[in-house]
Amino acid sequence: MPEETQQDSCCPPFGGGNDHPHEERLGWHEYFMSVAHLISRRATCTRGHIGAVLVRDNNILSTGYNGAPSGLPHCNETTCKIYRSTHPDGTIEENCVNTIHAEINAIAQAAKHGVSIKDADIYITASPCIHCLKVLINVGIKTIYYDKPYKIDHISELLRLSGIKLVQIHVEVP
Repeated sequence: MPEETQQDSCCPPFGGGNDHPHEERLGWHEYFMSVAHLISRRATCTRGHIGAVLVRDNNILSTGYNGAPSGLPHCNETTCKIYRSTHPDGTIEENCVNTIHAEINAIAQAAKHGVSIKDADIYITASPCIHCLKVLINVGIKTIYYDKPYKIDHISELLRLSGIKLVQIHVEVP
């Protein structure tokens, strides 16, 4: 008795055509930025949800999101403790004392588990603050991919001097 072929299969038969239209496969940049957005949903900072993914050779090395250090109260459980600092150009920066930024958390997770991140790239849902950029320079990040701009004018000189590339990758978040 001949074998029956299933016509409702998600995959075309071997050697056959594809009669069903499929969504286009995500490219690497869209994939990693989408992961960063998913990671950001774990953030506990009430001021912003940021996610970060450290990547090398199309492999995820570590992830991070903004929130309090392990075991300490999060902003969504207490209140943010805001401090203000003034940039040389006179603009005021506000940060929360409780929160560790997503980039730093991703680096800390890699260190905690003994994962080398030298020459890696990072995908972040927003461009890094100047403090995170300085750390990204020191750990050897080559390219920063970001979705939404955040005070890029404050980091432009450090980017130029360091040679790190800053590339915007926008993805639609469902």
